[in-house]
Amino acid sequence: MIRPPVLKENDAIGIVSPSGKILPELVLNAADVLSKYGFCVETGKYVFNTHHQFAGTDGERLEDFQRMLDDPEIKAILCSRGGYGAIRIIENLDFTSFCKKPKWIIGFSDITIFHAHLNNRLNTMSIHGPMTRMIAEQPDNESVRFLMAMLKGEKLNYSIPVHPFNHKGEVIGKLTGGNLAILTSLIGTPCDFNPDGKILFIEDIGEYLYRIDRMMWQLKLSGKLKGLKGLIVGQFTDMKDNNIPFGQTAYEIIASHLKDLDIPVVFGFPAGHEEVNWSLTSGANYRLQVDSEKVQLEEIQDTDI
Repeated sequence: MIRPPVLKENDAIGIVSPSGKILPELVLNAADVLSKYGFCVETGKYVFNTHHQFAGTDGERLEDFQRMLDDPEIKAILCSRGGYGAIRIIENLDFTSFCKKPKWIIGFSDITIFHAHLNNRLNTMSIHGPMTRMIAEQPDNESVRFLMAMLKGEKLNYSIPVHPFNHKGEVIGKLTGGNLAILTSLIGTPCDFNPDGKILFIEDIGEYLYRIDRMMWQLKLSGKLKGLKGLIVGQFTDMKDNNIPFGQTAYEIIASHLKDLDIPVVFGFPAGHEEVNWSLTSGANYRLQVDSEKVQLEEIQDTDI
């Protein structure tokens, strides 16, 4: 798996809006924060555009992203927000220049589309991490500091409390995943992931509980749970229920689908749509350790395997 170069002081980060529209002040304030961390910032020509729910037309969003991919001075691309829309432009992007000089692409939620494309089709790592809202509104949040450290080449070692639904064990595997709804929508497409030897990360927001159950069934019936070396369950935020309750929480639903898996499983990892959103290097090798007292997730070099 190809790892883009680390960023140095005065390197340029491009901010684009490939999906939903964004408030200009969030992008501008995030740019100020990135400047204080020592980076130069360039915003896309259409980053503030609106076209119904999108940040501009498909053509405008495509043009902005393509320019950032092709510009050799841009060392990382920060997506301003998720929402919906990345799937509408991904197949028309030309990654030729990107493959010659890879750069970090950063974001989560709808940006799972890009992680899937980069990891599964271009064999290149990316960063599942905070976007402009958190950077702008919570510049001192540890999640922002973790992202900045990751961009500068630091390998992060996370430790979190145990959860009663966890499965104990220790494995090394390549991390993949992101938003559960996006992942399941990509099954059967060229961006689909191969589960063999992977540690799968999932998170979601605003879904009905019965849909979480259906998506877990889709993972199971499509064979995506077979061959996994580990599974990390992140934040499932603002879940919805019908008038007649489903009868289980999101975590209970997920746990019921994993009960027969003899692999390490972690619940409650702080990544997703909440005020704590730790960065993960999608496509990198991680060591996952789960026991009765602690959970540790450590990014490792290939030479450490």
